[in-house]
Order: sequence, then C-alpha cells, then structure tokens
Amino acid sequence: MTTLPPFTTWQDEFTAIRRDLHQFPELGYTEYRTADKIAYYLEQWQIPLHRGLGGTGVVGILKGDTGPGAAIGLRADIDALPMPEQNTFDHKSQHEGIMHACGHDGHTTMLLAAARYLSQHRNFNGTIYFIFQPAEEGLGGAKKMIDDGLFRLFPMDAVFGLHNWPGMPAGQFGLRTGAIMASSSTFSLTIQGKGAHGAMPNLGADPVIAAVSIAQGLQTIISRNLDPLEQAVLSITQIHAGSADNVIPDQAELRGTVRTFSNEALDLIEKRIGELSSQTAQALGCSVQYEFDRRYPPTINHLEPTQFCAQLLQDWRGSENVIYPVQPSMGAEDFSFMLEQVPGCYLFLGNGDGDHRAQGHGLGPCTLHNGSYDFNDQLIPIGATYWVKLATSWLQAKHDATN
Repeated sequence: MTTLPPFTTWQDEFTAIRRDLHQFPELGYTEYRTADKIAYYLEQWQIPLHRGLGGTGVVGILKGDTGPGAAIGLRADIDALPMPEQNTFDHKSQHEGIMHACGHDGHTTMLLAAARYLSQHRNFNGTIYFIFQPAEEGLGGAKKMIDDGLFRLFPMDAVFGLHNWPGMPAGQFGLRTGAIMASSSTFSLTIQGKGAHGAMPNLGADPVIAAVSIAQGLQTIISRNLDPLEQAVLSITQIHAGSADNVIPDQAELRGTVRTFSNEALDLIEKRIGELSSQTAQALGCSVQYEFDRRYPPTINHLEPTQFCAQLLQDWRGSENVIYPVQPSMGAEDFSFMLEQVPGCYLFLGNGDGDHRAQGHGLGPCTLHNGSYDFNDQLIPIGATYWVKLATSWLQAKHDATN
C-alpha cells in the first residue's frame, strides 16, 4: 500500500501548491493564473508544454529515455465553481463568489506531483501527456480541447482521469467497466396559451394547467416508456408563469434535467418529452416550443483499460481498498468526450468523510459542490503514485506486447 518515497518528502511542498490554488480559484476559460502556475512548474522540471488548447488548457509532453513506444494521456481538471466558500481557514478562497468546491485544485496538484517524479525518472518507452483541462464545470472544456486539436496534435493510445470522492474512505479507489457517470442534458418547454381574467377561465387557454399536466405526465416516461433495467433521472426543476393573482397568463415555462447511463435511453427520453408535452398542450388548447440541450454524454469506461487499472490497483493497494465494480453516479463529467475519442478509464479516489479539514471549516458536510468542502491533502501522494504506476506500467505492457 506504500506510496513512492519522494511524495512523502514532497508532501508539505505540494500541500502548499494545492492550497495556493485553492486560495485563488478561477472559473472555466478564465484560469489564467492557474495555467501560468502549471506552466511554471512544468518548465522547472524540464517538461516541454503546449498552451492554448481550450483557451487556458496546458499539455505537458514527456518522452521516455529508453525509446519510442505508445502514448498515454493523464488528465486533471483545473477550474473552480461560481459559489461562495463557507470555510474560514487560512487557505480559503480570496476570490469572492468563486470556490474550489469540487477538488480540481487537488486533481491538478496530484498530476503535477506525478509529472515532477516522472521528469526525474524517464526510464520508460513512449510518451506521457499531462493534460490540464479547463472548464469542466458545465462548460465542456474537454470538448473544446478536442475541437482545438488535442488528439490530433498529441495522438494517444489511451487516456485516463480520476475524481476525488467524498464519503468513500480516504485512499480507497472505485471503478467500473461501462458507464461510471451519467449524461447531463437540460430541457425547456415554453407553453403558449391564451390569457384571460382569472374569474373567466373559459375565455382563455390556461398554460399553467398545461404546465402542471405536462410536469406530471413527464414522470411517466421513466416509469412507463424506459426499460425497467435502465437507470435514468428526469427532474423538473423550474416552473415559471404569471405575474398577478387574478390573471391567467399567456405563457408558462417549464425546465429540467435528464440523466442517463446510455445514449439509447437519452434518445428515447428526448423523443418522448417532445411528443408528450406537445400532445398534452394541444389537448388543453395550447402549443409548446421545445428545446433539448445535450451537454455531456455518459462517461463510459472501456473494458481493457479498466481491467488494467483494476488489476494494478489491487496489486498495489490490496483488494480491500479497491471497489470493483463501484456504484455509478448520476453526476456528469466532461471527460466523457475524451472517452468517446480514445479508450480509457475514469475512476474515483476516496476523499474521506471530512475529518481531514483544518480548524475553521464551514458547518456543512465535506461533499462536492458544498461551501464547506476541502480537498484531502493526504491524497496527494496516493494520487500521484497512482498516476506514476499507471503510466509506467501501461507503457511497459504496450512495449512488451509489441516486442
């Protein structure tokens, strides 16, 4: 279960790096200081780099000293969230209304630590790409990097990612073949009716009644149209209509989110929302304008890379510290775009239950997207060691298979 010795020695140094990133969080596509810091460290360690993919993305390029071979990508997200921090400890956010509440500061630091180690131990065949990706939080930075030429400029045979996971024991890993995180889509329905006096509803076509009827009807898509063995969520999160107690409005708006683990389920749900809402509105004398926005596809791990990671982790951490298969999450992750292009595996690294937080943390739980969250710095040596073991073992296996 041991981590590589240098990471213990470097613990304080990389904890300081992580906490500096936490103090100065930046939102998606504006991670200028963060990108400058990443570039600075990579240059200090003699790792060539490329900047500008996805706007603020940074890619470190490390070639082994023992010859050519396969290429592997290791990805960390670097952006923060637009939310206030409730913690009061010394490394709390200095940018009001912006916070590293998802641990991307920790993800960045673990990959930087691995890059430093590998820059000093280049006895491998092939190439390691360190991908520091902007704008994961709902803005699709992974897709933007791909569109800007990530895999064209830096061809990779496999790509890997991870996310810290509060509630899972610190240092424990969880992974699974197939979908590990859900797709993320949003929808909006603008219902056009005919306004009238609230005391004379017979003279109008009530879009509020239509909205309520549609909202109830949409819940039957999961229970009556979707295969019971499929997992999906359809949540209506907003209904807006009217401005006066005695006026039936002309319009009502209904919005929500859809999460699925397969594109087939997503196709069905998108189609049925349109059909059901249109028919229900028509029956009530109204019409509907329907928009469906597919933001992130499901994060689907590939079989061979996932099996490779599982075996490596079990050999290193012991089977008691590896949950395989782990229960998937209905959360979404734009690493899914990378896995659509290149084989790979995405996994969870336990962040603990919050006991690691310093004095001065907020009153809320240490969960993702919570103002009281803080990354567990004791994970830095574990995550960095995983990256090193994965990259060198995977490249060695590919070298052995072709020689």
